[in-house]
Amino acid sequence: MKKIIMLLMAVLMVFSMTACGGGETEGTGGDEGTVGGGDLVIYSPNSDALIEVVETFGEKYGINVQVVSAGTGECLERISAEKDNPQADIMFGGMNYANSFNPDYVPLFEPYVAKGDENLPEAYQNFNGITTHYCLDGSAALLINTDEYAKLGLNVDEFTGYKDLLRPELNGKIAMGDPANSSSAWAELTNMLLVMGEEPYDEAAWDWVNQFIGNLNGVMLSSSSAIYKGVVAGEYVVGVSYEDPCVSLLVDGATNVKLVYPEEGAVWLPAGIAIIKNAPNMENAKLLVDWIISDEGQAEIAKTTARPVNPNINNTAEQMTPFSEINVKYEDMELCGANKKAWQGRWTDLFNAAQ
Repeated sequence: MKKIIMLLMAVLMVFSMTACGGGETEGTGGDEGTVGGGDLVIYSPNSDALIEVVETFGEKYGINVQVVSAGTGECLERISAEKDNPQADIMFGGMNYANSFNPDYVPLFEPYVAKGDENLPEAYQNFNGITTHYCLDGSAALLINTDEYAKLGLNVDEFTGYKDLLRPELNGKIAMGDPANSSSAWAELTNMLLVMGEEPYDEAAWDWVNQFIGNLNGVMLSSSSAIYKGVVAGEYVVGVSYEDPCVSLLVDGATNVKLVYPEEGAVWLPAGIAIIKNAPNMENAKLLVDWIISDEGQAEIAKTTARPVNPNINNTAEQMTPFSEINVKYEDMELCGANKKAWQGRWTDLFNAAQ
């Protein structure tokens, strides 16, 4: 059985090599029949759909899974506060590049490489010894309220990407989060900087970002969920969001919205799971990490609106646009991680100057 203790939302990735101390443990937890039963406590910022994936795992192995749902920052703070007496076993989600290599967080997690990690695409393998990637988050999703867009005298079929966010008719009608506080908004900013300049992350890209900020006309939301909910409700015409919740709206039957992947290019970033150092239920924690990248675990991911990290497992929702129809780009995660504070500060300065 699974107990959901709190439900909040937050949403973010991992890459490159770093020293982890003495050698990683190779995956051994997934030997069916040798592990199962008992408890597993998970801290997670993930959506309900992804939490249901670990519920399925618990049912399969007879494990009592407890999920504490909270924002990424709150989860990490809790893990840090409990480091001398861990109360949880797993951090499920929120392990983006910056967090996975943050020297304040790395010691909080157990070195472990899951069984089958070597079979994942090289770009998504465990490169720091603690974080296993299980799905891909689309960081560039432009959600349009088709009714409100038409009221502006615009043709929604002509909206194809980031360049259309500068249309003067959209001034003050675009919902965007704060990249300094929201992981999804930060991912959107780095996507913009990658594709909107003459070269990735150049000054021309920042010039475009500055124009975009001007067209926001002071609109910057504190909650990522407020963006797509506000677009559906007609409070905003366009929302700068991320793929998972936008596709969920379509799956749930929303008929007044359209999802556009920028023709300039869209990035998918790997979401990570990690075992908490000295986890009380260590074997069950290893079993989950092994299982979630197995074919069975990836097939469960494919039932949600997140994309499996295994490219051989396809999503079942017909509302998911195949990669073959999207201009997929690849972010320099190491560069973005190294510049995160500086770029967040630059965004904030530009936004404040525009007011």
